[in-house]
Amino acid sequence: MHHGTDRNPQQPFLTPEERAAIDRGRWFSALSPSLRHDIFRLGTVTRYAHGDLIVEQGELAQHWFACASGAIRFRRTSPAGKLVTLAYVEPGIWVGEAEVLHSGPNTYDAHAHGRTTVLGVAEAVFRQLLHDHTEFGEALLTLQARRMRFLYWMMEDMATLPLRARLAKHLLHLMRRFGPRHVPPGDEVPLGIVLVQDELAQLLGCSRQRVNVELKSMEREGVIRMAQRGIIVRQREQLETIAQQET
Repeated sequence: MHHGTDRNPQQPFLTPEERAAIDRGRWFSALSPSLRHDIFRLGTVTRYAHGDLIVEQGELAQHWFACASGAIRFRRTSPAGKLVTLAYVEPGIWVGEAEVLHSGPNTYDAHAHGRTTVLGVAEAVFRQLLHDHTEFGEALLTLQARRMRFLYWMMEDMATLPLRARLAKHLLHLMRRFGPRHVPPGDEVPLGIVLVQDELAQLLGCSRQRVNVELKSMEREGVIRMAQRGIIVRQREQLETIAQQET
């Protein structure tokens, strides 16, 4: 993993909030206490500034890692040189197990989005954990199955939904992952991650102009509001209705 510009030379530790964010992750929280303890004990913590490279496409994958705070943007460069943003990942999400198991190259770039902390588990440690904890292999299969379901869902959306519905769905997806955990019903909800229109366009695989048109239309309808600190969802139910419209 690339070591960020503002990285502490001493081995830094996770803050209580960062540790809690990993512990709360749906997949991680289902592991046994002893496996979770070993992952925390054997993992290394790296802090990154916004835009820092975490892993590079084509380089040999050497770490399985989790976002502990901030966000990680995953992006691929196609053979023709086109940039494709795959996802933004929130605290508590683990990635890279397929590449490490395969001892192959990274299939994507990963960059820090905002100030970001990563907990990394080196390949040798990862294999040791597989050897020491019988449950770990099956848990990794569950993680892969979840990822495949998410990929199928994305492919189906690309094939069946108009851009307006896909944008609404992505905004809801980001809000659930990065927004505040407790929001009184009827309140406005900040997305919780600041994406410029170019970044949203890359995520949706379309032009910035098309995203701009859809965002302006949703803002006119009072569904969202564009603020200095990113997009605010004003009418969540309305956004959910738009996300389900296939025509």
